[in-house]
Amino acid sequence: MRNPDSTFTMVTNPDGTVKLTRTGTVIQQGTNMSATNFNNAEGGIQDNHIAELIQIMYNLQRGRIVDERLDGMAAEFLNEVRNINLTNTSSFPFNNSVLSVNLLQARKTLNYNVFAEVVSYSGGLVGEISITDKQLNGFKVSFSGSAKAVTLKLRIMGGMLV
Repeated sequence: MRNPDSTFTMVTNPDGTVKLTRTGTVIQQGTNMSATNFNNAEGGIQDNHIAELIQIMYNLQRGRIVDERLDGMAAEFLNEVRNINLTNTSSFPFNNSVLSVNLLQARKTLNYNVFAEVVSYSGGLVGEISITDKQLNGFKVSFSGSAKAVTLKLRIMGGMLV
């Protein structure tokens, strides 16, 4: 199948040169490649960059507003940080490291989180840290491993102050 855009008529001139004439029909004329048409491109590109910068500034400002709102809401949530020491006097596989931890300030709900980070341990491995028996004024914490002593950093967050 022939494409009319790539079909030419060839005429040999008396001096031996050849003249090629495109055959086919022009359906739609393309954009004229001239300085008048292309010199306006810079303005459009610049306008697009300005619009992108405005969008970035808007998003940054919006993020700043969200941060300020979160800071304001943070006053409603208690963020306690406590270091506690757990001891285990039983031989593995047994463990009696359960310790009751009193909250410095009671909560309105049990919907608070306790995050535990192991600071140090000795006499074996820590195993898993368990937070159980959550109450409005405290909870229990333990570890499951063979260690004899474990120091934890606890971060208690949420629960709305009373």
